[in-house]
Formats: sequence, C-alpha cells, structure tokens
Amino acid sequence: MITLENVKNNDEVQALVQGAQKQLDGLGYTEHSLRHVGIVSARAGEILETLGYPKERVELAKIAGFLHDIGNCINRKDHAHSGALLAYNILKDIGMNAKDRTEIMMAIGNHDEETGTAVSDISAALILADKSDVHRDRVTNQNLATFDKHDRVNYAVTNAKLKISKEERKITLNIEIDTELCPVLDYFEIFIDRTIMSKYAAKYLNIWFELIINNTKLL
Repeated sequence: MITLENVKNNDEVQALVQGAQKQLDGLGYTEHSLRHVGIVSARAGEILETLGYPKERVELAKIAGFLHDIGNCINRKDHAHSGALLAYNILKDIGMNAKDRTEIMMAIGNHDEETGTAVSDISAALILADKSDVHRDRVTNQNLATFDKHDRVNYAVTNAKLKISKEERKITLNIEIDTELCPVLDYFEIFIDRTIMSKYAAKYLNIWFELIINNTKLL
C-alpha cells in the first residue's frame, strides 16, 4: 500500500506544494504550504481513526489532506479540480492502485466550498480538517495596516482546536478570537459557507458538528 510517507518524499509532490504557496504569496492569500497541508493531513486521518474507520481509509485521508491544495500551483480558481487531476496522475506514477487513487481524486475535487460537498468518508474528513485550520499563523502579510478582511479574521484567531468524540458522535471546532482585532460577526461573514460545508460533512459521517467561539456555543 502507498503510504503518506511515500507521498511526502516524492520530489514532484514537494515541488507542487512549494509552487502552490509561491503563487498564493503572489496573490496575497493566506498560507497553504507544508504547515497547512500537514495539519489537514493529520486531522483528516485523526477524524476517521477516532471514528473507527479501517486503517486503509485513514491512510487515504491523510494522503488526500497532504495533496489537497496542489492545484493552487496552476491557478487559485478551480484549484480543487486541477489538484485532483494532478494528484491522480502522481499517485498512478508511484504505484497506487486505481481504486485508491480515484477515492483521493474524488475527495480533493470536492474539498472547496464553491463547488464541492462530502461524497465519501474521506472527502468528509478532508473538508472538516481543511475548514478547521483558521489561525493567525496562516497570515503571511506582516503589515497589519494593509490587512484585508481575510487577514484580519485569521490573525484574530489566537487558538483553534478540533476535537472528535466517538462516544458523543460529535466533532467540535473550538475557536478563540481576539475581538479587539475582529468582531465574531466578521468570522461568520467570511466563513459561513465553510461552516455550512463542515456541518454537512459531519452529517455524512453520522456525527454532529459543533462550533464554539470564545466559550459560546454557536452551532
């Protein structure tokens, strides 16, 4: 079985991850580099593992998480679709069987809120992991005076934890926002589509999605 380590150590994958971040830097987007894909990979695997899915599905979720943003090296627009095709061909070249690489392609192709939705356990885990990575560490712009709304919202998030409970059939995103930098309402203005997407992804896994901001349950 092809593992996450096989994918991480692939030179083509490394080049695509770095190229994606280079392009997003040029566009002024938040961080999508090894930090982000590493977090998403680990969380996607943790979600399925905690819920008792087979280790093979867990590994595929980790791989999908690591590869999910490589399409940004082509263009930010439709990056989920282009990234899915890139991932499929890379995984084919390194020897992954057709069934598994199709699962990963399907998950990556559905991770963006503009065009995607949960269509499998792996895609649901990827969505929940990706949309939960909100934090000031993702802000690459160092000049607060030039922050746009996305920069300000992400920078205001001082802590974000994702907790999965198999017993309660619940996944909780617990966020701390510095309201002197950004009101909570601005978070919802930016992330309402992602929040709704996360809710339906959790429903696909037969669990409940809960959002807590500054110790207040909002969903």
